[in-house]
Amino acid sequence: MNKKKMIRLTALVGVATATGVVAEANQAHAATTTTTETTNQTTNASVESTQAAVDATQNAFDTAQTSVDNAQANVTSASNNVTSASATLSSAIANKEAATSENIASATSAVSSQAVVVASASQAVSEQAGVVSAAASVQASAQAEATSASASLSSSSANVASATSAQAAEVQSSDVINMLVAYITALKNYLANPSSANAAALQEVAKGTDYVKELQQKFKSDASLDVVVDPSDPTVQEALSVYAVNLINHLRNQYGLTTAFGASANANVAAIDFVKKYYDDEDWNIFGTTGKGHNKNGLDAYANQLNTSIAEDAGSGLTTWVNGKATMATTTLHNLLYAVYSDIATMLFDDGGTNNWSHAQSIFEDGTILGTGGFNNVYLGVAFDKYGYAHYELYNATEGNQLGNNAYSLDVQTTAQTLLTNAQATLASAKASLQRMTTNLMVAKATVVTAQDQLAALENSSASDLVAVTKARTQLASAETSYQTALATYKQKEGALKKAGDNLAAAQASLEAAQATLATAKAKLAELEETVANLTNADQLLAAAQAAYEQAVANLTTATGNLGAAQVDLAKAESQLALAEDAAEQAKVRAAIAAQVDQQLNGSTANDRQSAGQDATSLKTNGRALTATVATASAAKQKQGANQGRLPQTGNDDQEASAMALVGLGMLGLTTGLYGYKKKKLTE
Repeated sequence: MNKKKMIRLTALVGVATATGVVAEANQAHAATTTTTETTNQTTNASVESTQAAVDATQNAFDTAQTSVDNAQANVTSASNNVTSASATLSSAIANKEAATSENIASATSAVSSQAVVVASASQAVSEQAGVVSAAASVQASAQAEATSASASLSSSSANVASATSAQAAEVQSSDVINMLVAYITALKNYLANPSSANAAALQEVAKGTDYVKELQQKFKSDASLDVVVDPSDPTVQEALSVYAVNLINHLRNQYGLTTAFGASANANVAAIDFVKKYYDDEDWNIFGTTGKGHNKNGLDAYANQLNTSIAEDAGSGLTTWVNGKATMATTTLHNLLYAVYSDIATMLFDDGGTNNWSHAQSIFEDGTILGTGGFNNVYLGVAFDKYGYAHYELYNATEGNQLGNNAYSLDVQTTAQTLLTNAQATLASAKASLQRMTTNLMVAKATVVTAQDQLAALENSSASDLVAVTKARTQLASAETSYQTALATYKQKEGALKKAGDNLAAAQASLEAAQATLATAKAKLAELEETVANLTNADQLLAAAQAAYEQAVANLTTATGNLGAAQVDLAKAESQLALAEDAAEQAKVRAAIAAQVDQQLNGSTANDRQSAGQDATSLKTNGRALTATVATASAAKQKQGANQGRLPQTGNDDQEASAMALVGLGMLGLTTGLYGYKKKKLTE
């Protein structure tokens, strides 16, 4: 049907629809048993019915669309399966063509050859694993020998230190405390294994309080040290910390350690600040009749404040060693130095019992303090609390906390021979320092006095002292010889250990290479075996591929047919939906026209209704009366309004034709628009 015919048909439908609506309205008013309400209900029911039909048809359309989408997806999947099956079939055909007896034999032969390669590679891996095991055993043995040589070297080093100490046994002075070899050995044994037997052996050679008193009797001073000083004065602080650190480093050297403690102004300031804050200000008496011991909470807090590790040793200081004659207000430099000397001597030789030699351990630890990590650069600060007790604060100095900054220069005399050859130079240097450094007067005087005492002790040695010194020198020479021998042995064993380690690394690398070769050979063997299997089963593989391909094609044909059927159903559903929506629109138009006619008829008089009934009768025989009916109803309504102007007569043929044209064109425009929309939707 062409477009012009469609428009004409639509116009006729519009005219017929309008004619039917007016006729229904006139009949409704002409009949005495039908009311306007019934007419409205009827037209509304028609609209609702047609809309329900539209909804139902829309659901059918949606269902059909879903069926088409599913069918299309099935076609796509089936098409992909056909493509895959086609590729498999092509491969099977090629495999079948290659499955000649010669090719099968050749492939089988290649498998056999590769199996030999795999076996050989596997044997190489086993052999290389044995090499690695042997190299590991050699390396372990070399490690054990190197460890033994290292222990021997350490022992020889200790013997050298002990022999060095023995040289100075007869020239004990106020800034030198020497330890016997037996004591050093016993202390090392105890710290390595704190058993009761080792504790008893250490206590036996340490001699306890009696030996401390012997050492105190050797402490010497002169009048220049008997001056009242303030323990917190920077100059006094330097003297105390340098004095204590020199004593400790000399002891550490005898013990066989190569690392030394340091002393600095920053460490002293920190010590004074800590003691004031956590002992003086808190009235914390560390000893006494109600002694509280170390302020552990204070130590933790101050360590966090400085972001470092702190350990603390404490001694009775002024309260015991100076026999109660000193107070913090009247103490002298002599009293302070004597207290430090006595405290360190006690920590070494009278520290058993509940202390478990912990103070001695803190002096000789290398890298840790009392088993606590974080001490690899120790600086010592000395401070006295308000009760007269001495505190020795051990700090781990870092670049961050700067506790090692403003370090003091340390002058350490370690052996009798060094004292003998350098005493005069030390004395001259000390005197020159005394002249140059007026602010460090006390320290310089202490150094001068110490050097003078040491020199005098050497110059005034008796014949027996000279014999002892000679014997000590002989012992030192022998120890040094043993040390050099142990050092040479250690270097030899260390070289052997390195060589064994290199051999082990090379063997492990060879083993890894052999394992990689074996893995490659196995992969190649599996590939060849698969080739043989494919050639041997070429007929079965081809048949299976052919069947799979045919099935995929059949599935595609079925899916394509289903898609066509679904598309037909969708087209039907689209057509039905368009018709249903047209019917719904027409019903709405009819309802609107009926409502307008009802409104006009309801406003007329009884005569008007009779005239409307007559006009309705003429409508059945003369289609042009449609416009006359509408005009009459309008005229009657105008007549009711007394203040409104009269409408011109509209009953002539020209007006009827004009009205008919308007109604027809209106209906034509409406239905054509709807049809055009539906046509567009059908073609999307």
